[in-house]
Amino acid sequence: MEIEIKKDGEYEYVDEGHGPTLVLLHGLFGALSNWEMVINGFSENYRILIPLLPIYKKTNVKPSVEGLANYTKGFLDYIGVEKCCALGNSLGGHIALIFALENPERLDGLVLTGSSGLFESGMGSTFPRRGNKPYIRERVAFTFYDPETATQELVDEVFDIVNDNYKALRVVRVARAAQRENLSNKIHRIKIPTLLVWGLNDNITPANVGYEFHKLMPNSTLRFIDQCGHAAMMEKPKEFNSYLQDFLNKIYPKPELA
Repeated sequence: MEIEIKKDGEYEYVDEGHGPTLVLLHGLFGALSNWEMVINGFSENYRILIPLLPIYKKTNVKPSVEGLANYTKGFLDYIGVEKCCALGNSLGGHIALIFALENPERLDGLVLTGSSGLFESGMGSTFPRRGNKPYIRERVAFTFYDPETATQELVDEVFDIVNDNYKALRVVRVARAAQRENLSNKIHRIKIPTLLVWGLNDNITPANVGYEFHKLMPNSTLRFIDQCGHAAMMEKPKEFNSYLQDFLNKIYPKPELA
């Protein structure tokens, strides 16, 4: 399906479907399209909201995890969503964690896949090589178990970001802020139901990071997907959606028929 992007005030976002609200947060080099298979699988029974996070655009939003979490709260306030289930990949997971710590009453559940917040080894902490598309292709492919998942479209998107002075500087600032914002001594306070879906072949937040999240979060369930890298919802959508559906059935149980 073609993803329709809405523009309302300062916000650009996807708003599809009806039902309990799922808010999907993309990663540092991510885009709305990263969640396409979740939209396809869940928009019939859930409302899917995906804000385009202002990581690259000229904005007054502070280039930090805290700034992006505040932006997410402002977006939900603007749209009029009081409670939701938040899903985050990579940096998006980190943003969801900050949001959960500061606004626990706003969340029914939390889903993290390849989340930063404890450890991350990625491309954004130093100024990326500019004008070197083979290098960018290599780094994008590093995100996945199957390098073919790194489509030409994805490579071109990242290449355009790192070759724009303003965008590249914002990426570096956000990445460095994320590395400073380690949550290991805080996330035990998150008591809401949490699903952790991790690729066993994640090179950026390895499988042991998933174990660490699970150990620290008292109400978490951990699921691994084999032959899968850092973005399970893109690389293994069938398995990811299956785990997600099982989780959503628990936090949004359907009424039993009389």
